[in-house]
Amino acid sequence: MMTKVLAAASAGGHWEQMMLLRPTLEQFQVHFATTLADLPKRAGITDATILPDCNQDQVFNSLRCLMAAAALVLRFRPDVVISTGAAPGFFCILAGRLIGARTLWIDSVANAEKLSMCGKLSRYFSSHCVTQWEHLAQDGRPAYIGNLL
Repeated sequence: MMTKVLAAASAGGHWEQMMLLRPTLEQFQVHFATTLADLPKRAGITDATILPDCNQDQVFNSLRCLMAAAALVLRFRPDVVISTGAAPGFFCILAGRLIGARTLWIDSVANAEKLSMCGKLSRYFSSHCVTQWEHLAQDGRPAYIGNLL
């Protein structure tokens, strides 16, 4: 049975960083999720889920996104959930953990000064949490194993 991977990333740099992982992910049964409908099509991805975009200042949108992420995870039943950020990816990580999936949070390379808010939360909620900046690694949580860019 092939490993099922849910790869979730918000639009912009988060999505671009996920696309850098795409060659590695293609050995698995991968399903992508993002927040902008045109992105998967531009990347030649035909089977993707579009999640509502949200941030910490948008409570209603965040609840909608959390529900959509949970529904996606329950429908796809991934073995692994990977996210390069932001909040929609974090919600996929949370839902994935609830069903027993292994989870990996890769904090965006754009967060050079400090971890993102979701990156900080992922230290506690994801199976593995990594930063792309060596000076941000703290006691292995998040770990530094290199960068995508």
